[in-house]
Amino acid sequence: MSNNLDDIMAANGAGEAATTGAAADILDVTTENFMAEVIEASKSQLVLLDLWAPWCGPCKQLTPVLEKVIGLSQGQVRLAKMNIDEHPAVAQQLQVQSIPAVFAFKNGQPVDGFMGALPESEVKAFVEKNLGAEMGPSPVDQLMQAAQEALAQNDIASAGQAFANILGMEPTHVGAIAGLAQCHLQMDNLPAAQQALEMAPPTSNDPDILAARAALALAEKMADKAAELVDDSALLAALEADANNHQARFDLALAYHGAGRREEAIAALLEIIARNRDWDDNAARRQLLEFFDAYGAADEAVVAGRRQLSSLLFS
Repeated sequence: MSNNLDDIMAANGAGEAATTGAAADILDVTTENFMAEVIEASKSQLVLLDLWAPWCGPCKQLTPVLEKVIGLSQGQVRLAKMNIDEHPAVAQQLQVQSIPAVFAFKNGQPVDGFMGALPESEVKAFVEKNLGAEMGPSPVDQLMQAAQEALAQNDIASAGQAFANILGMEPTHVGAIAGLAQCHLQMDNLPAAQQALEMAPPTSNDPDILAARAALALAEKMADKAAELVDDSALLAALEADANNHQARFDLALAYHGAGRREEAIAALLEIIARNRDWDDNAARRQLLEFFDAYGAADEAVVAGRRQLSSLLFS
């Protein structure tokens, strides 16, 4: 990105102050009014310059997203849209190679930028970074919050609908992809969960995607072992008869997991490790790590379980 706009600024009177009054947050700019509406305006507020062309498909996707995000700034950010077919000089000076191209201007200079059509969440993050402050939640953010709250309350239908609505607006939103997969897992619909996760990039390292993939792998494993699982009461009776019956405690951990009793599942495996950490080639530890991956690093039971595991292994 070039910071040298001397040619354009000189052509438009670099020393002259902008004479326009308070402008709208979203406006079209030309080469002629670029100095006033972008350079000078950026001395009092953040200005985003959106370089586009009528023939550019991604531009048509990005501009509405920019306008939506700008609307959240409550006048703190201005969006200046420039058709480079009609006004190519600025794009040439900025050495733009492809469009859409967006530049953030502060104090009369471009300070940041990106090219290509980004999803709403990434555009919002870009604006907030350059604004130095958080804006109000976007419609996608609001839907994500509602979806996550519904999922936490086990309202799977509402959560699934909200995640699907988000993906209708942002098909690549990894949080919504992971959330939709988790909804399908809650309903024991493993093929649908797999289909949801296929929407995410195969190389994605997003924590929510990784947790959903681990949860799917664990669910598939549990489905294969379903016929082998013993009734809880029988396992508890076996442990009462012999507290060192590690296989019974291991199977009880799996039963607890299947019932959604995460803390008890983790506690049972930790008890095996405390009594005999090497039992069955570290089977309890390996299963515990599978639980941790499936539940996600932020889960309270996982946080506490990791702390206890570290204490056991390094004591």
